[in-house]
Amino acid sequence: MKRPAFLTAAAAALLAAATASAQTPTVEARIVPDSIGIGDTFTLEIDVERDQVQVTEFPLYENDDKLEVVQSLPVDTLSREGRRLRLRKRYVMQAFSEGRYNLGRPGVLYADKNIVDTLYTSDSLRLDVGTFQIDTAKQTIYDLKPQRTLPLRAEEITGYLFGGLFLLLNLAALLFALRYHLSKRGKHLSDLFKPAPPAPPHVEAIRALEGLHNQKLWQNNKHKAYYSGLTDILRRYLAGRYGIGALEMTSDEIIDAVRPLDLPRKSAMELTALLREADLVKFAKATPEAARNEEAYQWAYYFVEETKPVEEQPSAEAEEPLDLTPKNDSHA
Repeated sequence: MKRPAFLTAAAAALLAAATASAQTPTVEARIVPDSIGIGDTFTLEIDVERDQVQVTEFPLYENDDKLEVVQSLPVDTLSREGRRLRLRKRYVMQAFSEGRYNLGRPGVLYADKNIVDTLYTSDSLRLDVGTFQIDTAKQTIYDLKPQRTLPLRAEEITGYLFGGLFLLLNLAALLFALRYHLSKRGKHLSDLFKPAPPAPPHVEAIRALEGLHNQKLWQNNKHKAYYSGLTDILRRYLAGRYGIGALEMTSDEIIDAVRPLDLPRKSAMELTALLREADLVKFAKATPEAARNEEAYQWAYYFVEETKPVEEQPSAEAEEPLDLTPKNDSHA
């Protein structure tokens, strides 16, 4: 019994497809060119021919002390015949040392169904890197020529001279104008470089108290630092305002030293209360309430305000100007 012709053709096609699917990919590699000079580039080409359902992964090259990968180009499809593909991967590399390099056999990772393997090329790749050869018998080597000294020309420095002269003239004019402006106010140039006079003790104390208050020390449970700051500011104020050595005195010594002073009674009492409160916080680790902490700041602030020097006010009574206008006689 003869089989129909189309059945025979179908069986042959299935057999060819099964054979093609089971065929292992082939790997080829080459170096173009295989001989270069130091610093020149070359191309490493790896070709893979495989079935379209198979998976291959090209190798990854990294730089070392002799070879550098300049560029890794994308994979190109060279041909496609039915289910067979021919792929090419190119690497542009550069060599910096003379010698003969053995790049080995490039390997391509291969996966198909339950198969995972690495396919290598049949031959190892070799690269020759040469350098320039100088024939000293034919080529004469000369020493470096010394630096040539040329005479200095006037045109080279004229611009600098005129620029410097112009700058000096402008500076002199600026100083003259500044001196003239200051002389009209009864001042001298040396007054500009004098340090500013120190602020009065009460001004420095008020600034220091406001800065301490803004630090919010007692609000962050730093009561000792808060009361130490208050008393230190008052000690400096008393030393500057009354000439008392308060910085080296204890609280009791300060209280005794201010008694002979002509202080408002309320201010003296608040100073004593503040010094006592500060000693309890610093040495007995007391923790005053929030209202007491704010009250201590107010005591220090108003003590400075109440004891600062009184500025002399101009007299409110102005002298009556003399009337020198001649008066007419009212007698007829």
